[in-house]
Amino acid sequence: MSIARRTALVGVGATPYYRRGKSLPQTMNELVCKAIIAAADDAGLSVKDIDGFAYYSGGFDTPYLMETLGIPELRFSATVTATGGGSAGAVGLAAMAVASGVAKTVVVVGGNQQAALRFGAFNQAHAPSPEGAFIGAAGLIGPGHMFALLARRHMHIYGTKREHFAEVALSARGNAIGNPDAIMQKPMTLDDYFAAPLIADPLCLFDFCLETDGAIAVIVTSVERARDLQRLPVVVHAAVQGGERGWGRSMYWMNMPDEHFLTSGHGFVARELYAMAGLTPADIDTAQIYDHFTPMVIAQLEDYGFCKRGEGGDYVASGAIRYEGGVLPVNTDGGQLSCGYIWGMTHIREAVAQVRGTARLQVPDAQFALATGGPSNLPVSAVILGR
Repeated sequence: MSIARRTALVGVGATPYYRRGKSLPQTMNELVCKAIIAAADDAGLSVKDIDGFAYYSGGFDTPYLMETLGIPELRFSATVTATGGGSAGAVGLAAMAVASGVAKTVVVVGGNQQAALRFGAFNQAHAPSPEGAFIGAAGLIGPGHMFALLARRHMHIYGTKREHFAEVALSARGNAIGNPDAIMQKPMTLDDYFAAPLIADPLCLFDFCLETDGAIAVIVTSVERARDLQRLPVVVHAAVQGGERGWGRSMYWMNMPDEHFLTSGHGFVARELYAMAGLTPADIDTAQIYDHFTPMVIAQLEDYGFCKRGEGGDYVASGAIRYEGGVLPVNTDGGQLSCGYIWGMTHIREAVAQVRGTARLQVPDAQFALATGGPSNLPVSAVILGR
């Protein structure tokens, strides 16, 4: 049974995006509950209508949320075995629960609170291990250092340049300016980009996503029920999570064959996603692409078929991803590079806004929006939302 076009997103709620640690003294549970209440209000539902939870990151306690929000009964609670790579996959998890009749109203929620744990210092958050010793000794203390190796290999094989990474960062910053939700409001030039300190050669400060606190929730229900609610239904045309064994633990193991090492690990997901939706890359009006690091935006553009393998650098250099004059506006809210970093849920939120026609930088007559989760270790994921 396919879940295509059987469910819809009917409510979106979010807290403000805070710079790392600035959400205190609020707790993570408080942020999450605020986002869920806002999503229910947006849909015209009561939180008591919620009967399911779908997550993609640890730390959320379903019984606590039920007790706090007054949710009387639970029919579904599940978590995608992923971090940022599962943001879109969690929407698919909710859609599966609703389409199968297991639950009627499922909330997908994600959140960050980095006051104690910084995602940028990944290896310091885990107990010592042989694997950790191997990569730590090489100076690979965080994901950015590891993805820098993929970026350098892409540059070596395909001639990709730092100017191409800069274009991704500059486009995102231009989209963020004037967005009241966005953290970064200062204009950035190419000179600013090259003046920024290198964090992990070839990646500089502006190639890294933000570190922010906050929470975002979206509510999924059936298409039939969605038509009776107060907001334009945003239909889940396809949702896929997974990947190929060759990508596996991705850069955390450094054992990928070259055909995977030069990608974002999304090739399998892209193929399955378009098949489920009955669409092609040419049908996508806007793409909200997981942008923890600029090179992986370029790699995803290749994996999702917007350009050929190895041509992602030239594609972005042509202005293709710009809001003004681009053929595929990307990360129209500023993305994780300049708006806010909530482990990919910002991309779901913006994709919904584009399909509803309520985005600040609205793509004219947007029919279909792609939102991706990851790249990270498997599973990675993506959704196509539309009218």
